[in-house]
Formats: sequence, C-alpha cells, structure tokens
Amino acid sequence: MYAPPGVKTSKDFPIPDKMRAWVLDAPEKLSLKEKAVPVPKKAEVLVRIDAVAICATDLDVIAHGPPALIQGGLPYGKDWTPGHEYMGTVVALGPGVDEYKIGQRVTVEIHAGCGQCKRCREGMYTSCHNYGLNYGDVDKGHRANGFTTDGGFCEYQVNNINTLVAIQDDMSDEEATLVVTAGTAMYGLTELGGLVAGESVVVTGPGPIGLMGVAVAKALGAQPVILTGTRDNRLELGKKLGADHVINIRKDPDVVAAVRKANGGKGVDYVVECSAATNALNEALYMVNRGGKICLAAFPHEQVPVDVAHIVRNNVYLYGIRGEGKSATHRAEAFMRQKRFDATLIHTHTFALDDLPTALRYAKDRVDDAIKVVVKARGVAVRQEAAE
Repeated sequence: MYAPPGVKTSKDFPIPDKMRAWVLDAPEKLSLKEKAVPVPKKAEVLVRIDAVAICATDLDVIAHGPPALIQGGLPYGKDWTPGHEYMGTVVALGPGVDEYKIGQRVTVEIHAGCGQCKRCREGMYTSCHNYGLNYGDVDKGHRANGFTTDGGFCEYQVNNINTLVAIQDDMSDEEATLVVTAGTAMYGLTELGGLVAGESVVVTGPGPIGLMGVAVAKALGAQPVILTGTRDNRLELGKKLGADHVINIRKDPDVVAAVRKANGGKGVDYVVECSAATNALNEALYMVNRGGKICLAAFPHEQVPVDVAHIVRNNVYLYGIRGEGKSATHRAEAFMRQKRFDATLIHTHTFALDDLPTALRYAKDRVDDAIKVVVKARGVAVRQEAAE
C-alpha cells in the first residue's frame, strides 16, 4: 500500500500504489494505462481526482501538442497524461505541509510558478520563465498540470499547495471543475482594471470562458454587458448569466455597428475576446472607445492581421492572458460560493473516466450541444456506446 517516506497519509483515505491514467501516445491517440501514483514533495499534496472538465485547450493539446511542453518538445509518446480543469480530495501531504488537511475538498489552478524567476517574483506565475522545466529529471519548481507536468485524466495527481482552492461541501464536483473557467474570465477582467462597475463590456464568443466572462463581468457590476456569437441557444444562455444584450453575428453581420448601437451609439470600455476568430481582434479594436482595453483570452490557430495604426492613433490597450493567474480562481470561487452567478448552467454532460474518448468527442463535435463536459473517476457508469 502507498506509504512513501515523509508523506503523511490516513487510513480513512487508503491510496493504492497504482492508478488508471490516460496517456497521450500520438496525436489524437490516447490509451488507458496503469501508472504509479505520484508522490508529493515539499509544498505539495496528493489530490484524489473526483472530477475533471474538458477544456478546448485539452483538445488542441491532444491534436497538435502546443501549448503542452514535455521534456522540451511535443507531449507525444512520453507517458504523459493531459487534462487540467480538475477538482478532488486531498489524500496525502508532502513534507512540512500543514496548510491543508487530508479529506479536504479542493479545486485546483493549473500553474504553480518556480518562485525564483523575475515574473514569479512579480506575482505573474502563469508567465514563469521556467515554464516546461519540471518534467522527468529536471526540477525547477514550476508546474502547469496538464501542460508541462502530468494532468488530471487519471485518478490521482500531485499539486503545489499554492494551486489549491478550498471549496465548500455544498458545491458539487461538477461545479467545482468550473472554478478554473470562471477564474480565467476573472483574470482577464483583473488585467483590464478589475473595477469594472458601471463600465461597458463586450464578450466575444459564447464558449465556456466567454459565458463565464459574461457572468463575472455582470457580478463585478459592468453595465451594459454585451455578448456576441453565432449560436442563438448559447446567446440565450448568456442572457441567463447576465448579458444585457446579445448579438448573433450571422443575423447582424456588422457587429461593430450593432455593439455601438447597444451601447448608446458609442464604443465600449472593454472587450474580452474569447472566440479566436481571425477577424475578432480587428473588430474588437473598432468596438472599443479611445483609450479602451482589449483582453485576448483565446488561442487563434493562424496568424491574425491587426490594424496597428488604429491601436496607436486611439491609444488602445491590448492584454494577453494565460490561464487563471494572480489568484483569480480564489476570487471566482468566492463569487460562486456567494451564488453571484450559476456556473452549472454551462455544464451539460458527465462521463466516466473510462469513457474519456467519448467525452472528448462530445466536447469537440458539440454533440447534443455540449458546452462543458465533465469526466468523473468514480460514481458514474460507463456508457454502453463507449464499451462497444
């Protein structure tokens, strides 16, 4: 039975020596294998993974590799496990850890910085200069679970204590996996200024981060909050999460004019770009007022043309964010704990861990209009279609 030296465990939470884990063998090829349960080091805990949500970036990593970086290169064929939006129960404490207790429910951030580089010392741990240098024999302290170290498509995972966010018992496992998504939206609005009460905000793209962007912006007091997208059902969901106006760009192709009309004929203060569309940045430039701010929260798959002259002439500010930095998950969890918005509205499907390939297909192809798909390591029966 699992009992590494210096690691505190409890008989109330027995831990096996081996676990089930999905491993990325090649592009789009995952296999369910048996791996050793990892061992927490100083300032780390072992989390029993109870639920993990699928993010669009997981789909990119599985298909193409970046932004995952394992042993200095692509993540394929390196016995590596993807998945990063997970929650669970603390079941073992590394040496010296007393900040958390065994049996405590937590959700997790992705990034733990090395704590040594210039960016980490500034609090920008999602921009750690030692990104990717903590896999295999190299140990620079940085971790980005599901990107540079093993992730959550398994039964147990190690996390730095700085990435943990305690959750209340009345928060479901599925809702807890959405704290990271809400935290990403919160980080974007933090970088735009944080205090957005009374400011006008456009969110482009009603995916999970965009929908949470609407919810967080409204919870922060933004007015009006405008959501743009191409699917009416997603836009209607945006209304439930707080959008004052929604614009279907297929029905109203001059989205810039439509945004300005919804904002009383003038440009908005902020745009949170979550669509990754090729023309989205330029449209955002023309949506904001002079001196306005734009946050880029999505990964385009191709180079994007930009009207730089317009940026300079109008003193527009551009911000790129990576993940959920500056402890944004803690602020997002506080909003969710206070019921400032209902994040569960974006959770649509749940699968068993053994059904991960089916769950990924639902997320990728939007089967049954899937938005946020969650995988659970226990308590969910395997679907017959996956078994066949």
